[in-house]
Amino acid sequence: MKLEMRGQMRMEQRMKLAPHMIQSMEILQLSILALQERIEQELNSNPVLEMTEPSNPEEDDSNEQPQDDIDDKDLIVSKDNNKAEDFERLENLSDSFKDYLNESGPYRKRVSSDDPDKKLEAIKNTAARPQSLHEYLTEQWGLVEAEAAVKKAGDMIIDYIDSRGYLSVRLEQLHNKDKGDFTIDDLNEALELVQKLDPTGVGARDLRECLLIQMSQSGEDMSFESRLIADHMKELLENKLPDIAKKMNCGIDAINRAIVRLSKLDMSPGMQIGRDQNHPITPDVIVELLDNSDQYSVRLADFNLPRLRVNDYYAKMAKDIKTADKTKKFLQNNLRSAQWIIDAIEQRKSTLLKVTKAIVRFQMDFFEKGQLYLRPLPMSKIADDVGVHLATISRAVAGKYVQCSWGILPLRKFFSGGTEDVHGTSLSWGAIRAKLQQIIDSEDKSKPLNDEQIREKLSELGITNLARRTVAKYRKLLNIPAARFRKKY
Repeated sequence: MKLEMRGQMRMEQRMKLAPHMIQSMEILQLSILALQERIEQELNSNPVLEMTEPSNPEEDDSNEQPQDDIDDKDLIVSKDNNKAEDFERLENLSDSFKDYLNESGPYRKRVSSDDPDKKLEAIKNTAARPQSLHEYLTEQWGLVEAEAAVKKAGDMIIDYIDSRGYLSVRLEQLHNKDKGDFTIDDLNEALELVQKLDPTGVGARDLRECLLIQMSQSGEDMSFESRLIADHMKELLENKLPDIAKKMNCGIDAINRAIVRLSKLDMSPGMQIGRDQNHPITPDVIVELLDNSDQYSVRLADFNLPRLRVNDYYAKMAKDIKTADKTKKFLQNNLRSAQWIIDAIEQRKSTLLKVTKAIVRFQMDFFEKGQLYLRPLPMSKIADDVGVHLATISRAVAGKYVQCSWGILPLRKFFSGGTEDVHGTSLSWGAIRAKLQQIIDSEDKSKPLNDEQIREKLSELGITNLARRTVAKYRKLLNIPAARFRKKY
């Protein structure tokens, strides 16, 4: 066998994305809040990038009186003895040089020490981290008087209470026989004390115990409700109210009244403390009906988005032949990166605006009449209309929201499959689910409809090609329980 090395040439085509194309796709996929954060990062990392300050006509200095042209004179020592004119010219030259640095140089000097520090003000206005449930319980447990072993057992119990306020392990699992810090009896005593902490119901091992703890600590007489939960919890969850009424020797009306009172109790008491703050959804696009017209206007909600530009001082410095090669290369790379981010943001605005306008044209019935008139719309149809690739549409609508008369909705909501009714009208799956919700809302709760009966109701409305299992799937997606659980006695 002979081994040898030979050179070989071949031609092939490979698709490679340039860095600015990758950056453009990343920017397109960002939501408005994520884009603001990305711009802040670019401003901090790229020295040639800066925000465009809004022009203020009140700050125009055109009304000021022109200075004497004493600054333009040659600096020649005067023959007067006090030299007052020369010193005045030197002082004015110093002031002019400072103004030049402030206007064109990279170093910015605060005009007055009394001006507020924006970063410091932002830190002061930032909300403090909310106290967690574990911290809240530990703080209360420190004030409880008990024996040392019970205190250690209580610390262990608090460590295993989840965010909903439930003890997530059995007490036997917390008992370490080898260590011997506390006994099972200490754990039981500690659990009773922990269950008396705030919020009421914390430390329960299941829903039944959680409700019983809250009722026992309530100032109202809930003895009937306590007996209902303690003895008939399973039948209550299965909505077997007649069986419960027979066993408790009472009327169904009394049980219904008890259920109303039980509904005021908290099934997740731990969520009252340290609940995660949900940030409000910020729309990327606003769709509004024009006054005295049936046309819709589409505009971007980017009024809080910083406007970027390239620093003129650094741009001139990069072209100056006197600039060192290393410095010039550094500036050119940053100038190129700054221009890419500016172009990518503009491209994002243009694409998002075109896509939303196309959506409004195809889903006009939805914007005028609501959810029941949402039509099937594949992304490929919008891609052909806008003249971009299908992947571009997918990135453009990812994580974006539109504000219209029906609320703030995700842009992806307008893209879905569907079917046609007997009249040939196209209906999206979202519109069919809305009709299903409408049917269930209007049903007789004493005789709720099962999935087959709901399918028949939809068939009467013209939607004939739905199977019963499809109706069950949509019902579960809408978090609607089965018929026997919806029945009202």
